[in-house]
Amino acid sequence: MEPSELAPLNRVGVWTFALGGLPFPMLREAAAEIEELGYGSLWFPESPAGEPFVASSLVLASTSTLIAGTGIASIWLRHPATMNATARGLGRAFPGRFLLGLGVSHALMVDTLFPDQYAKPVALMRKYLDDMDAVPMGREPPRERPPRVLAALGDKMLELARDRADGAHPYNATAEHTAHARAVLGPDKLLVPEQAVVLSSDRSEVRARARAHLSTYLLLENYRNNWLRLGFTEDDFADGGSERLCDALVVGGDAEAIRRRVADHLQAGADHVLIQALGEGRTVPLDQWRELGPALQFD
Repeated sequence: MEPSELAPLNRVGVWTFALGGLPFPMLREAAAEIEELGYGSLWFPESPAGEPFVASSLVLASTSTLIAGTGIASIWLRHPATMNATARGLGRAFPGRFLLGLGVSHALMVDTLFPDQYAKPVALMRKYLDDMDAVPMGREPPRERPPRVLAALGDKMLELARDRADGAHPYNATAEHTAHARAVLGPDKLLVPEQAVVLSSDRSEVRARARAHLSTYLLLENYRNNWLRLGFTEDDFADGGSERLCDALVVGGDAEAIRRRVADHLQAGADHVLIQALGEGRTVPLDQWRELGPALQFD
């Protein structure tokens, strides 16, 4: 089954928690401004503050070219048939403008809802994709499926993203990981990494925001294992994260410094880089998006 066609992505999009809890009129206004600033996509995580498919539908209805993505929709929270139907519905309503990002989440998070059910993530995802692609009895098999990417860090999940999806959406990774992911995926699959940024030349502010951002992720085994594969050590995870880890995962500085880090991902093989601007708490970082928009236009 081939994926339905996705509109061309430019080089940079936005990934954010901050819009999920906004009143819907404000979300629509923010999405329209993000599109006007030249960003190519807007991605929403699975979050108690906002459901990613509702947010995506509002964004798509409020813009004309912006692509909406889920980064990620948890496979634990929706039956495969429901996930498939929702993605198909958005694809039909907004042709070429919705990209489904799927992920297995993390044992620490899943166990609060489904105790002791988290198992081998690659096997879980493979079975879920099998169930999504299954044809209900008595129906004709569809010609196309919704375009999808997988949250993938390790080689086995990257290989599954290559073989059963349209690419990968790595999160909390470096440009070195981007290069490795491209080697595993091959030349023809989408590679859409996230990059956290802080538009500030105050090193203490950048470091404080980086540590606040990483505080939850430092508890999650999937990320820690990937950082170890990238050459970090357990010492880098202590005391809120070492300077080396914070600087590798969160780029701070002026617009040019952030542009250079995004360019590193693009040169390493990324098709489209999602910036996650870190503001004060969960405030909407419109000031950062506005200043970075002109600097992040790539040919």
